[in-house]
Amino acid sequence: MSSVIKQTSFNIYPWQAKDWQHLTAYVKQERTPQALIINGVQGLGKELLALNYAQYLLCLNRQDNTACDQCDACKLFQAHTHPDFIVLEPEEAGKAIGVGLVRQLLTKLTLTPQYSAYRVVLINPADAMNINSANAFLKCLEEPPERTVMLLLTEQMQQLPATIMSRCQKLMLHSPDANIAKQWLQEQGVTNDQQLLLNLTQGAPLQALAYAQNDVLKLRKQCFEEWQNILSRHACPVSLAEQWLKLSAAQLLVWLISWTEDIIKCQFSAETGFLSNEDFAKHLHVLAKQLNLKQLFEFYRLLLQNQYRFQTPLNKQLLLEELLITWAKSTVST
Repeated sequence: MSSVIKQTSFNIYPWQAKDWQHLTAYVKQERTPQALIINGVQGLGKELLALNYAQYLLCLNRQDNTACDQCDACKLFQAHTHPDFIVLEPEEAGKAIGVGLVRQLLTKLTLTPQYSAYRVVLINPADAMNINSANAFLKCLEEPPERTVMLLLTEQMQQLPATIMSRCQKLMLHSPDANIAKQWLQEQGVTNDQQLLLNLTQGAPLQALAYAQNDVLKLRKQCFEEWQNILSRHACPVSLAEQWLKLSAAQLLVWLISWTEDIIKCQFSAETGFLSNEDFAKHLHVLAKQLNLKQLFEFYRLLLQNQYRFQTPLNKQLLLEELLITWAKSTVST
């Protein structure tokens, strides 16, 4: 089982109360979906919510809104040894869920569940299935095994095949109210830059906490300064690409897209309050005056294209070099 450690049957985050009520209502109303996609940005606690729901489904003595924590099924689940709970995930982080893993799952699902409640399959992340494994998994949805619930977790539901999405119900997780998120961050010891952290993580408290704990704001500021230095010719695109190769490409792209969007907003005289990176507002307004809008949109198009390209075997240093060289050409020349 992956990163979240299950301790009790009801340890969801405070912003998940409505989602939890929605999930338990399925069971109480005897409308439990055989396949459910749980979708939301990173840092909302999808996995913890799904694990609680899995234990609730497996529990042999459910309470009103929680698992009992005392029955054999609950004890087995907490020990990660429940025979009717199956986790399907990549063999290595960041890799695809291969067709071989799905075929192993299909073999297990031909057996009858060992306990009288449900059998639960947790697929995390569901969008890690490639074309072959997704096609193989489709058989589970077309001919669902008895008393089996599939929970598909994803941050990128649009990457799932339409054939799979059409056969699943969906639960969309949304960012919590800012006051709830800030109070939770306060309880975790994060007292500074709360709003900025939430802005940078699309309002996801867990991701905001990770940013604070890993001093990500400092790294982000450093990268922003290096990015500006490309325009002032104080940094070489090729050298910086080699340096940035050591960082998370996904994280860099998120930042670059966000900064570029804010510069475009500034070109259209947006107020500081509408910027995602308010702490860089002064610099962003200066950059907006220096950049050619047409070339800026070309750079932005390339950034969006690279969101997919960075997930392929293409040479990432060359992709970064292309980005930064395009960025260097974005200054006003006429």
